[in-house]
Amino acid sequence: MILAATTIFFIIPVCTAFSFSDTITNEDNPTKKLIVSKTAEYLKGKMRSTSDEKIKTIANSVYEESQKYAFDYRLILAVMKVESNFRNEAISSKGARGLLQVKPSLAKYIAKDTGIRMEEATSLHEPEKNIKIGVNYLSKLIDMFDNLASALHAYNVGPSKAKKSGATNSEPSTAFTRKVINEYQNLMEVLPSPLGE
Repeated sequence: MILAATTIFFIIPVCTAFSFSDTITNEDNPTKKLIVSKTAEYLKGKMRSTSDEKIKTIANSVYEESQKYAFDYRLILAVMKVESNFRNEAISSKGARGLLQVKPSLAKYIAKDTGIRMEEATSLHEPEKNIKIGVNYLSKLIDMFDNLASALHAYNVGPSKAKKSGATNSEPSTAFTRKVINEYQNLMEVLPSPLGE
């Protein structure tokens, strides 16, 4: 029940952000400045050993990629929190790397679509590349599955496993999906909307 309600919260900001995306891409846009500034401020509290410059780069990348795919940037931050706890150098037991925990094999496949050169797996520890690839992948999953919970489940276990578990027609409630959606709801309380409201 909570997942259905949360999906509605996700869709509204995404559709609204998409409608206004052409006004948000301007470098002098006060909405962008506000969101990047507030995101950097938030990340600084979570990434204490990371330089201010790198934090600003991460905040800017999250904003830019969210606009490109008409996502609420807070959803990307929620996935980042659950996947890596904002640790850029994180490596999972299955080899996923970086802030959005992307596997090198997946990164090579997606890099072709995004125009990113993936020379080696350590490229996934470059925040801009990791965020571009991770958000592109999440957008593909949202297109592939019927709902946000299923797309998040597929992000966590892979689309083949998600399809086998019947996640295309239902909203799976897994530990991962619950954590991301809870974090997303928390971020909606503390960070401005994609429209800067």
